[in-house]
Amino acid sequence: MGTLNINVNSSVVRPEYFFITGLTGLPYSLYYYIFLFCIYIIAVIGNSAVLLILAFDRSLHSPKYIAVFNLALADFGQANALIPSTMKTFLFGSQYIAYSACLANMFFVYLFNTIQCVSLVVLAFDRFVAICIPLRYHSIVTNRVMSSVFFVFWMLNTFLVGLPVSAITRLSFCNSTVIQSFFCDHGPMYKMACNDQSINSFLAKLITASYFAAPMIIFLSYLCIFFALSKITSWEERIKALKTCVSHLLLVGVSYIPIIFMYITAIMLSLSPNARIISSSLSYAASPMLNPIIYVLNTAEDKNFIRTMFKKKSTSIVHGSL
Repeated sequence: MGTLNINVNSSVVRPEYFFITGLTGLPYSLYYYIFLFCIYIIAVIGNSAVLLILAFDRSLHSPKYIAVFNLALADFGQANALIPSTMKTFLFGSQYIAYSACLANMFFVYLFNTIQCVSLVVLAFDRFVAICIPLRYHSIVTNRVMSSVFFVFWMLNTFLVGLPVSAITRLSFCNSTVIQSFFCDHGPMYKMACNDQSINSFLAKLITASYFAAPMIIFLSYLCIFFALSKITSWEERIKALKTCVSHLLLVGVSYIPIIFMYITAIMLSLSPNARIISSSLSYAASPMLNPIIYVLNTAEDKNFIRTMFKKKSTSIVHGSL
């Protein structure tokens, strides 16, 4: 499917369009896409609220909340890079996507997903310093350091994600242009090529290894945290310190447990394309929806800000009616 356009100079066969299959042969699959759209609406509203709260409440202009801001920004970007195009593809029957638009879709989905991982690692570092070396926290973790770290990571991730996306342009798609996924997924795409895929395969493994390095770093940081907490004699102090980690641990669980489960299942069993699409789409969509809810419900500063805003709003309404 799709019109093939041959580049004469490089002899690379590039299709004018790709065809995205999505869920096939499943009854009522339309309702699943509507469910994803509902998740998208909640994710956009939730992350927009978090971004506005962090931008306007000066008491939250701290190193930790710089990381939270980048996480919310990545969640907002990921939801917008993924779900609207999915809705257009399957709710409105537009399963063909132009070659350049497909590469752009791939780039932004993976960029925001990797920034999400980086944000969780940086938040783990923040908790590690706060609990393991608290006396040096304010000298190590500063607004300037945190801003610099995220600037470097945005630049680095843009470069790293750009590598596999640009490597797609050297592939010839002379046999098939049908992508067995719900977006322009790198793995299913490069495997369709009819010329040498070794570079693409290597880059795919490199990106996957980098992706799974994040939970390992987080796991090691929490090992150090639990070891530090074991030296505290008072249970009240231990619980107080652990409470500061609850939100982050929930975010890590929401982000990684579904995708790790999917990878393990794929290795042990042979996942059907539909099962792979459902599991990966849920892991991509649910995290941006749940992350702002988890932080608002578990962070006292955010809840206090929301209460203050509601009080100001109700007061202005009362005064306006008098």
